[in-house]
Amino acid sequence: MAFNLLDFRPEPKQMVILESQVRFKLVSGGEQAGKSLIAAKELVVRHIDGGMEKKLYWLVAADYERTRAEFEYLVQDFTRLGLLTRDVSKRIDPGHMVLKDGTRIETKSARDPRTIAMKAPDGIIGCEASQLDLLTYHKLQARTGPKRGWLFMSGTMEGGLGWYPGLIQAWAAPGREYQSFILPTSSNTYLYPGGENDPELLRLRQQMPDDLFKERFEGVPCPPSGLVFPEVRADVHVRDVEWDENEVVHLAEDPGYNHAHAILAWQVINGQIRIFDEIYERGRTTEDLIDHILAQRPWWKALSGAGIRLVSDPSYKDQHHAMTSVAETWMAKTGLYAFGEKVRVNEGTERLKTFLKVDPLSGEPGIIIDPKCQGLLSEFGLALDPFDSQQHVYRWDTDREGNIVGQQPKDIYNDAIKAMIYGVCDVFGMVRRAESSVIPVKRW
Repeated sequence: MAFNLLDFRPEPKQMVILESQVRFKLVSGGEQAGKSLIAAKELVVRHIDGGMEKKLYWLVAADYERTRAEFEYLVQDFTRLGLLTRDVSKRIDPGHMVLKDGTRIETKSARDPRTIAMKAPDGIIGCEASQLDLLTYHKLQARTGPKRGWLFMSGTMEGGLGWYPGLIQAWAAPGREYQSFILPTSSNTYLYPGGENDPELLRLRQQMPDDLFKERFEGVPCPPSGLVFPEVRADVHVRDVEWDENEVVHLAEDPGYNHAHAILAWQVINGQIRIFDEIYERGRTTEDLIDHILAQRPWWKALSGAGIRLVSDPSYKDQHHAMTSVAETWMAKTGLYAFGEKVRVNEGTERLKTFLKVDPLSGEPGIIIDPKCQGLLSEFGLALDPFDSQQHVYRWDTDREGNIVGQQPKDIYNDAIKAMIYGVCDVFGMVRRAESSVIPVKRW
């Protein structure tokens, strides 16, 4: 076996990961748990078990530097096995190595999308995968398709938000093709001989908050409390969406200037809301964004305004902050009338939640979102903010213990969500008309 030739003796939790035969693996690891080492061994084992034929493998990370550990481990392993040629790059930006059977291993950076848009690899290692954005993950999934390739991703949790922790939880139950694993720091007995009871780990546990220790050293995702829409999941609600030229296109808008001006383009097909495009800009006038749509969006060019329904923030669209209101600007430049009725915050939130549920018969959610809609996904907590690349999520106000304070969420980082609520309520109506002025939101 390759492990004997490499003089490598996996720890029990490492062996469970390496022995799994699923195509898609996710590893949530603690610091210094040996994630990069296991990722490299995954590639070596798959290549040897696959008959050592000519293949193409990628090492993909948010930047080239994050591929370094896996690249260097692979150079060591294939050199020891006598399979490496002299064709090994000294740099990793980009880097490559070639094996004696013609197999090529290349490093890729998600900062340059063109590098992961060419060819189709037989296998992909996602290095520090929790730092990759959701759009890159979907591109990697697409690249594995032509050759029925495999994908191995490992990373350390960062703040319990984003698409990666959600997939770790969703793939926890073994399936036919997908499985996630937890690799705690204590599993690396070379560094921590005492395992879970190692004195150094016990000291760190006492010094750190429980949630932080669980994420950093146990690899357990700990989403923060107070999320308004915790039910949104990358594996359920996010996928590539194509628009249908035979269906009405709905534009849902929440105007803004100092905060995001959000415009979502979506359709209803077989009762399912499919959000296929987004404009999410700051410091731009309504006229600027309309010109942007008219100039660049293929669906607008194809429809020329016909078959499009516009819904805008009813509290804002008719206000005259300049010479003309938002609604008047739309009418003058496109001929579209801006619909939209006032929606109370909690009533609109509850209405949107009904579409996030998964139908028990079809297995389909009421809403799907294209991964390029980064503004909307960032507000749900599945992507980084497009403006500053930080985590900004629509959430409730909470106290120091994480308890929710108040009867309404904080009115910030919700521009695209509000646009979606206006659109959903315009097309489908409200859940119910409550008699009281306060509408509770179910915190599932």
